[in-house]
Amino acid sequence: MSITALGSPSVSGRPGTHADPSSGPCAPAPAPVTTAATLLLNATYEPLCVVSSRRAIVLVLGAKAEAVDVTEDLVHAERLALAVPVVVRLTRYVRVPYPVQVPLSRRAVFTRDGQTCVYCGASATSIDHVVPRSRGGTHSWDNVVAACRRCNHQKADRSLAEMGWSLPHPPRAPSGAAWRLLGHRTVDPRWREWLGVPDSVSA
Repeated sequence: MSITALGSPSVSGRPGTHADPSSGPCAPAPAPVTTAATLLLNATYEPLCVVSSRRAIVLVLGAKAEAVDVTEDLVHAERLALAVPVVVRLTRYVRVPYPVQVPLSRRAVFTRDGQTCVYCGASATSIDHVVPRSRGGTHSWDNVVAACRRCNHQKADRSLAEMGWSLPHPPRAPSGAAWRLLGHRTVDPRWREWLGVPDSVSA
């Protein structure tokens, strides 16, 4: 089983038709509730990716995954009703080749820095290059931080030494499987315990 196959469903059969019992479980008919997102965990409970709720239901019906957390919504298949899963866990371990470094994005920087300006602690609205790019600073994890509009405008293209400012800690690239999700999408509050992020993080 590959993670690509898990994230790209190919379901045959249409609502109202009788599937061959030997072909496996019948996929539920499309419904608005099944277009939501579901967190997919490896068999070891490590976050893998996010799939559509419809795909998660197909995995559960096929005994390839089990529901860990569900909503109150029900989706009706041919012979049963199933609660729409919010989190599912694979029943078999899948080895995934993770990228060496988490991709740098505005959302990921905000998440790493707790949505706050590293200079004053106010709510972050932008990112800032610690060493200005006009002075040779790079667009990399160790030189990009979250900042508020006021601090970003005040600092402009000056260095921290010139401003008399200091950082609470050196910026660095985040690590861990959960960061592949945190940096690129909104986090459902019901996923937090599996991603290992505090309630203050909205990603």
